[in-house]
Amino acid sequence: MEPTGQTFGAAEPASSSSPVRGNASPSVIYKAASWFEPLDWQAVFERSQPIEIDLGCGKGSFLLWAARTYPTRNFLGVERLLRRVRRVDRKAARGGLNNVRLVRLEAMYLVSKLIPDESVSTYHILFPDPWPKRRHQARRLISPDFLVDAQRTMTPDSAVNCATDHEEYFEWIQRAFERSGRFAETEPVVLPPEAQTDFEKEFVAAGKQVHRCRWLKR
Repeated sequence: MEPTGQTFGAAEPASSSSPVRGNASPSVIYKAASWFEPLDWQAVFERSQPIEIDLGCGKGSFLLWAARTYPTRNFLGVERLLRRVRRVDRKAARGGLNNVRLVRLEAMYLVSKLIPDESVSTYHILFPDPWPKRRHQARRLISPDFLVDAQRTMTPDSAVNCATDHEEYFEWIQRAFERSGRFAETEPVVLPPEAQTDFEKEFVAAGKQVHRCRWLKR
């Protein structure tokens, strides 16, 4: 993957004239035989390609844009809310995207229990719940334990991309990565407007500042 952080990985973006399969695909929701054993990526995706994971994919705006733009990479969307998972599933099917899969799981459980070692090229954590009240901050995804598991599951030279509108949480994220000693900060990815999540579109429309960072695995 590019160490400068200006693209997701080694794959070049698909041309705007690249064909997209017209017929709707089957459901892309993945249901494992067991949720207590590490995932077998060959069973999850049709093709063996670098894997990027969108932790908290929401309504799928970023996830589906990335899958269309980088067809030689596989994208796993993780979301807790069933209605969102079903909505993204319908969009992926209509778009004929065969490099997308969805799972309805807690992000921390997925990363700590189900992701095989050194198998993920990029994690995307875009506008996670900031849990602003002090008594709830233990629920934040970015934590020392999470970063241990993230680093363990990442391939060499892979990255974590983060974005949030919440300034205090952004400072929390920066401190967590710095203190872990497992990552090196680099320039954040610059995304086009069509890649914005629904949350980001709302924040930008409201005049809020979006904070971004990108951390490479040491």
